[in-house]
Amino acid sequence: MFTPDQYQLIDFGDGRRLERFGALRLDRPCPTVERVARADPDAWRQADARFERADGEEGEWISQRPLPDAWTIVHGPVSFELKRTAVGHVGVFPEQADNWDWIVSQFEAVSQPLKILNLFAYTGGSTLAAAATGAEVTHVDAARSTIARARRNAKLSGLSGAPIRWIAEDAQKFVRRELNRGNRYDAVILDPPSYGHGPRGEVWQLPKHLSRLLADCGALTAGRRRFMLLTCHTPGFDPTRLERMMGKVLDKGTIDARRLTIHSAAGHEMPSGVVVWWFKIV
Repeated sequence: MFTPDQYQLIDFGDGRRLERFGALRLDRPCPTVERVARADPDAWRQADARFERADGEEGEWISQRPLPDAWTIVHGPVSFELKRTAVGHVGVFPEQADNWDWIVSQFEAVSQPLKILNLFAYTGGSTLAAAATGAEVTHVDAARSTIARARRNAKLSGLSGAPIRWIAEDAQKFVRRELNRGNRYDAVILDPPSYGHGPRGEVWQLPKHLSRLLADCGALTAGRRRFMLLTCHTPGFDPTRLERMMGKVLDKGTIDARRLTIHSAAGHEMPSGVVVWWFKIV
């Protein structure tokens, strides 16, 4: 997890979350806590900026004072450059920090570098956590701008020279091409959105496409699989359902499915999706 000086969930409730990223306190929407009461109403007055949605996903940041355009936080060996975006994101999903620690733990009993595929890879948290252990990583994301941010994080983390392939491509197409080429991987990491588009307008719908993608990832790691990590934020896909889906395509390993949460300063758990870990015991 993040150390408290780098990230802290201060409070959540009434459809919003109050977080501190480094020195900045940000108030952002969080639909999963719409019916939850805030534990510390007074803390919200200290927010440096509040994001208000306008049309669709986009909106605007309302700042209480002049704020930097960009700033940096760290998790272990990985540095993240953060920026407030038009959709309320800042460039890191804090609930993923435990997964980065888990990824690192998978290399402890490995005597040689692993070949890792990271799909829907965003700004590179999982990519850089793996690369810092010496892994060879293929980083796939549909948005070139997001890949540029991931490469910037690699530079900030001292990993510019790490063996990372940066691929701007639709995840489904890329996996099928790798299968046809005969390329194989030791592990796959996936953090798919509920809905999305590839760089050429390819449509991704998690309820429709996830099963096929998991099967393809199973084929891509057949005979050499060490681990697979799936995170999901789509309503209706709970730990039991995702564990069952993973179990249908992966065998001879251990599956651990659980809800992702972040603990607030008061110790309350904010729901943040589901994670499924498949790993081979060595």
